[in-house]
Amino acid sequence: MDKSRTEILIGKENVELIANKKIAIVGVGGVGGVCAISLARCGVENFTLIDFDKVSSSNLNRQVVAFQQTIGKNKVDVLKEMILSINKNAKVNAVAEKICKENVKKLISDFDLVIDAIDSVQDKVELICHCKEAGINIISSMGAGNRTEVPHFEIADIYKTHDDGLAKAIRKKLKERGVKSLEVVYTSQKPVENKTGVIGSIAYFPAMCGLMICSEAINKILRREI
Repeated sequence: MDKSRTEILIGKENVELIANKKIAIVGVGGVGGVCAISLARCGVENFTLIDFDKVSSSNLNRQVVAFQQTIGKNKVDVLKEMILSINKNAKVNAVAEKICKENVKKLISDFDLVIDAIDSVQDKVELICHCKEAGINIISSMGAGNRTEVPHFEIADIYKTHDDGLAKAIRKKLKERGVKSLEVVYTSQKPVENKTGVIGSIAYFPAMCGLMICSEAINKILRREI
């Protein structure tokens, strides 16, 4: 992969530093998929992708893995191919499993950073708590659905978030588990009213969340925080 433009910006030493970091992305849908592709373009070369889901037609409006020809395929397998088409030297481990309390310790161990982009509250909590207990860096995405305005996302501690239903639910459970802090990317933009029971989405909102997570991950590496 030609990294010359990135090297001009951050220098060869930092390019090599980014390449050597081991990053797990849990959930490779609208948020996680965009984040993974952006990290690959930034020069990350060691990925583990974890997601049990397959591409469906309802993903076409927002997910980087979704094309007519990929419907029915494992999202992690499609994303692996996309990353390798950007950087043939990347090492990509695709894990088509649903992370949960029973397997989180097995799947999440030796990583410099975990990016949590899953929707299930309980599984999200188990992933966060495991990372906190194991001393693994983690950045979590909060809600990105049911919104249509120009996106404005912020990086904050989850206990300082507001107007985010997912963050509220996660906060409550983390407090019960004794987790005192968690870095998240969230928006305080209020969701539109939706009575269908299904979360609506539009292309640019989850994508912007994924890009924000990518930028924070890269900058944490450059600041030597990871």
